[in-house]
Amino acid sequence: MTDPISLAQGRAYLAIPGPSVMPDAVLQAMHRPSPNIYDGELIEMMPALTRDLCRVARTDHNVAIYIANGHGTWEAALSNVIAPGETVLAPASGRFTHGWAEMAEGIGAKIDVIDFGSSSAWDLDRIADALRADTAHQIKAVLAVHVDTSSSIRNDIPALRAVLNDLGHPALLMADCIASLGCDQFEMDAWGVDVMVTACQKGLMTPAGTGFVFFNEKAQAKRASMPRVSRYWDWQPRANPELFYQYFNGTAPTHHLYGLRAALDLILAEGIEQVWARHKRLATAIWAACEIWAQGGALQINVADRRHRSHAVTALRLTDGRGTPLREFTEHKLGLTLGIGLGMEDWDGCFRLGHMGYVNGQMVMAMLGGVETAMAALDIPRGQGALEAAAATLAA
Repeated sequence: MTDPISLAQGRAYLAIPGPSVMPDAVLQAMHRPSPNIYDGELIEMMPALTRDLCRVARTDHNVAIYIANGHGTWEAALSNVIAPGETVLAPASGRFTHGWAEMAEGIGAKIDVIDFGSSSAWDLDRIADALRADTAHQIKAVLAVHVDTSSSIRNDIPALRAVLNDLGHPALLMADCIASLGCDQFEMDAWGVDVMVTACQKGLMTPAGTGFVFFNEKAQAKRASMPRVSRYWDWQPRANPELFYQYFNGTAPTHHLYGLRAALDLILAEGIEQVWARHKRLATAIWAACEIWAQGGALQINVADRRHRSHAVTALRLTDGRGTPLREFTEHKLGLTLGIGLGMEDWDGCFRLGHMGYVNGQMVMAMLGGVETAMAALDIPRGQGALEAAAATLAA
């Protein structure tokens, strides 16, 4: 036999930052015939399901469910509170704020983007300056991405709320928690967030296709003042339905609801604070390994300051465009798929580690071992002892 031995047989590991690894309980819950959408258990389980979604979001307010990805929830949220010609402020620390701002522009809003690059968190003084200059309060909302999936930057939502409060600016605080909900700590009500968007395929551990918009009374008052809202995007009947079909403006995403129910059961059984703590410990182990590898001079963690690093995704840079070859090696030789350098200026030099949702210590150690193996095979300079550093972090 002359062909090289394949080490990619067996169960593959999708370690991209969403869609994340799906729990068997979620997949098994979805593996069933289509249910009755007019009567029975599906209709009966919806009130508890929406209540539990709000528990994970830490809100006593409203949630609307959409058959959509995160981009769809961006447009849904905007369509309910931003009229054509109104202005939104978008402080950008990665590709996804730009995407949300472009969605706002597409529905006729004016956009004011403050770009902090792809490796820096918000400069709150610059944001405050922009809001302070808006004496006529033309800015109707601030589009705040909590964790940018492309750059792995985690921004300070409570500090942004404090800026708005200190200035007495009435703009809605709208948060994108697509990459952070169920991974990084998020407190919608306590942090003063008016609108939050997320999707099911990351920390909520359900196959992609369902999104959520949470909103409070302040946002609802803005919705009531809108000259018109698309019948499909309108959150009012979805959050306060008189009939079951109004949750979805039509046929329900039946199997996603069963999967989501199972995922919420897992999250609530573990406890949301424990979920946050688990993600933080796993992320810290990953950083420990990456910081050792970086001593070789070829690898760099995209976010230098640990205070601004996501607990769900870690973006990394390699010199000489070696990110793509490393990903190709782990996928084709080891069965480990890592994230592409999405939205980064050096696509081939960057890659991302997803560590969100249904992940544990042995999975993280396996992922790090795969990266170490690829670096050895590709002769990428690196510091020694990375796996030991990660293991020590988990063992502490």
